[in-house]
Amino acid sequence: MAVLLDDGNLKLIDGFGNINSTTPIWQSFDNPTDTLLPGGKVSYNKITKTVRLLTCWKNSEDPAPGPFSIGLRPNGKEYIIKWNQSKQYWTTGEWNGRSFSFVPDMNIKTVYDYNFVDNENESSFTFSVTNPAIISRYTMDTTGQLKQLDWLDNAKQWNMFWAQPSQQCRVYAYCGAFGICNENPLPSCDCLPGFKHRSDEDWKLNDFSSGCVRETKLQCENNSTINRGRRDKFLVMHQMRLPENSEAVVKVGNVGECESACLSNCSCTAYAYESNSCSLWNSELLNLQQLSAQDGSGRTLYLKLAASEFSTPKENKGIVIDAVLGSVAVAVVLIGLIWLVIWRRRRRLVGTGKSTEGSLVAFTYKDLQNATKNFSVKLGGGGFGSVFKGTLSDSSVIAVKKLESISQGEKQFRTEVSTIGTIQHVNLVRLRGFCSEGNKKLLVYDYMPNGSLDAHLFEKEDAQVLDWKTRYQIALGTARGLAYLHEKCRDCIIHCDIKPENILLDAKLCPKVADFGLAKLMGRDFSRVLTTMRGTRGYLAPEWISGIAITAKADVYSYGMMLFEFVSGQRNSERSADGVTQFFPSWAAKVIVGGGDILGLLDPRLKRIADEEEVSRLCKIACWCIQDDENNRPSMGQVVQILEGVLPVYLPPLPRALQAFVDNQEHIVFFTESPSSNQTSEKNAKF
Repeated sequence: MAVLLDDGNLKLIDGFGNINSTTPIWQSFDNPTDTLLPGGKVSYNKITKTVRLLTCWKNSEDPAPGPFSIGLRPNGKEYIIKWNQSKQYWTTGEWNGRSFSFVPDMNIKTVYDYNFVDNENESSFTFSVTNPAIISRYTMDTTGQLKQLDWLDNAKQWNMFWAQPSQQCRVYAYCGAFGICNENPLPSCDCLPGFKHRSDEDWKLNDFSSGCVRETKLQCENNSTINRGRRDKFLVMHQMRLPENSEAVVKVGNVGECESACLSNCSCTAYAYESNSCSLWNSELLNLQQLSAQDGSGRTLYLKLAASEFSTPKENKGIVIDAVLGSVAVAVVLIGLIWLVIWRRRRRLVGTGKSTEGSLVAFTYKDLQNATKNFSVKLGGGGFGSVFKGTLSDSSVIAVKKLESISQGEKQFRTEVSTIGTIQHVNLVRLRGFCSEGNKKLLVYDYMPNGSLDAHLFEKEDAQVLDWKTRYQIALGTARGLAYLHEKCRDCIIHCDIKPENILLDAKLCPKVADFGLAKLMGRDFSRVLTTMRGTRGYLAPEWISGIAITAKADVYSYGMMLFEFVSGQRNSERSADGVTQFFPSWAAKVIVGGGDILGLLDPRLKRIADEEEVSRLCKIACWCIQDDENNRPSMGQVVQILEGVLPVYLPPLPRALQAFVDNQEHIVFFTESPSSNQTSEKNAKF
């Protein structure tokens, strides 16, 4: 009989035996197909030399084996994902005793326990869930990505915990032969120019493995007399990730000779020439990707196409126009309407001196001088420059940032600004336009009537004191904005300067992350900006000091330091009048790890009115975010899930930097409100 157990294992057993004691004739855990459930395993049997793999479906409707699979490297301690059992394109890295080195998400304390076994009989990986209410699974997806998914019962859908490779276009040959992958705006596949889908039905099911085929045969393949005498030509494709398996041609002096070498070979499909090196491809083109203009690794590919794919002036002369008089009449009417629309639009724009460029407005410097009354109302300033309030002719209120130390040329500046302008999210400040006239570089944003978060947290005059519920929602909204920058944009955008001054509040106190993307505009001067801006150094991750490459985890660190200020309502590190340093994160971490009075950490102005579980959750997240090793910090996507209650968060270890700070202090003074009075009392803490 067949028995489906509660753990998801389907067993075929002798009907007269006991379900648990009888050795099954067959069980699904030994044949995992594309899914690994808790208790199941992917393994390598060292005695029989058999490998237990996860292999994706062909597509969303066909469970036949697809091209992508993951299995253990023989005699190794790492798992690899392969295409067609031949090409390796991603690895977990080796097991280090608690996780795989290239899967940082496994380091985050969650409800999952991971186990890797390596003995004389086998090597295997399995996982379990400590909370039986949580349903989780690994799957080798049809996208070629390994995913960990959790079931959300309320939403009745699977929620992705993480996926690797994180970028879809990093999956080898995802778009098939002669297909091209593009991450912007969403991961997508398309055929190269001059090619069409080999199977329209497969492509409709997002199964691109069949790839593309030529629409017109090359001249050397075509026996027709129609194209006889016409040479094949090459389409120039810039900013490409070149396919692999090229053949190098040594004796080539220039690009013309490289082109001739490809033309003379009927099987040659493309060539590339760079630094006196000629590369030819004599088979199907696989793993092509269109890269962004900012990606420095882009190369130029010359794609061979039939001559008929290129239109010529002679071929365009045979156009016959019927009903000439009627067409002229229609044309006159259309031209008149178009002229009227353009005239009215230009008249409206002339009133404000604006011209449009894409979705942004290109202002003149004089426009912004008039809008800001010659920059008379200053809203704030920092290392990037000063911000002024202004009003356009349509009565909309704007914030104008005058950038300083921008050395970029006109074209590069407009390119970077256009990229920033395309990024829109409810928790990001919207860029409305810009000005670029010589060394005058300005950005125009929506005006935020409630100013920056620091004014509300640190008792600025006339600022509204934020209650706990509002603070928690601001923390969540800020996390969502950063997660969007890190994980949803075409290229990961690292903010590099997260602090309360860069979190703005709209009329409904909805948080908006400001100044994102400006680190790239500043270029080399950005390091100077970070060290000179007031308060910034209190949010800098240790990586900035050590000099190693900065990743998105630097923003996570800054976000964690800022969370402590959400709780306390004071700067993390301040020096009192008697010269004693106050460092709130050390106290908060000690209370969290040691199980102290959570509500005692709160801003005294809140009078202990807050959800204790939320305060504890926020402090735990903050401690995880400021871990010394960036691999131990969560991603911003995980922070969002924890704040939303989707993922649990466990007790964090005390970061070494906090412990070292505490050990070097004779005593640390903290100010908190006594529960029995409205007076402020002084607490001395020694750890």
